Amino acid sequence: MTYTFSPATPDATAFKALYDTTGWGPLDRRDDFYEATLRGSWASFAAYDADQLVGFARVISDGKLHGFITEMIVHPDYQRRGLGEELINALVARCRAAGINDIQLFCAKGKVDFYVHCGFAKRPDDAPGMQHRNDDLNGGSK
Repeated sequence: MTYTFSPATPDATAFKALYDTTGWGPLDRRDDFYEATLRGSWASFAAYDADQLVGFARVISDGKLHGFITEMIVHPDYQRRGLGEELINALVARCRAAGINDIQLFCAKGKVDFYVHCGFAKRPDDAPGMQHRNDDLNGGSK
């Protein structure tokens, strides 16, 4: 099967449809929520099967020191076809071309091996790095 890859940001409706396949957020978010989200991207790459967005990855960055891959999504029906690796490689190449050597991401549960295959290293348990907890979203405090 042939896919089309593009550095152009997809429209919010297509991104929302793809994002909703992940189970990461409420399904009732409106398209304008995703439109604003996409505007915060420094770089992105999208994969299409004909006109359908089937994969997307994006980086937020200061453009010099740090790049953070905030989403890497491949539609469940299209996983294990090399699309994710292609998207990650394109983002890493874009960061490297800009001189960004610190490229980070949050790894979804069960995806460590994929990211290790793509050149990322699992952070040791005693290494720096934390995520702010929002107890309202995480079912209450402690």
